[in-house]
Amino acid sequence: MATVTESGLIPAPEPPFERLLTAADLAALPEELPSGPVLYELDNGRLIIMPPPGDVHGSTENKFAGHLYMNGEMRGLGKSRCGEVGIILWRNPDRVVGADAVFIANRSLPLRISKEGYLETIPDLIVEIMSKNDSWKAMRKKIEDYLKAGAGVIWVADPSKRTVTEFRPGQEEKVYTEKDTLTVEDVIPGFQLPVAVVFQE
Repeated sequence: MATVTESGLIPAPEPPFERLLTAADLAALPEELPSGPVLYELDNGRLIIMPPPGDVHGSTENKFAGHLYMNGEMRGLGKSRCGEVGIILWRNPDRVVGADAVFIANRSLPLRISKEGYLETIPDLIVEIMSKNDSWKAMRKKIEDYLKAGAGVIWVADPSKRTVTEFRPGQEEKVYTEKDTLTVEDVIPGFQLPVAVVFQE
């Protein structure tokens, strides 16, 4: 809004310029700051800084990653990845996320890797684990972006509730409790992981 003075109107200042970052910028950022280790994502070019996950998160991720590797990759059904693996969902502006564990079925191979070293192949199965600082509002936005990019199945593990919620395009979400067993026949035939095992300490 313009300001009126005795000499007339003074134009309102322009809003500050916002520089959107790219996947190349993200790859160049330090993994360690003076305050400690740090993780990043890009939300349509805007930098998101995340604290490293805690012990419960790491334990839960380890269960998923181990089962995906042993029951998927070792059986020759695809490739598994874990450890906040970077995935480029789209570019211009860049959306780069870190997933806790993923599985790419043979039908989606060979893997496409960006020059920055991030996955450009959208995984068939993505696992996200809620940390103490995560909100469901933010997680649902991330899930929507995964589905928009073409992911087939997303599992969100919530250690505080000891549940795993499954999301698929065009379907109602399903909540699995410790009495249930996770299966995903359309991605990894024969895969079975009891939810109770996921949350074992």
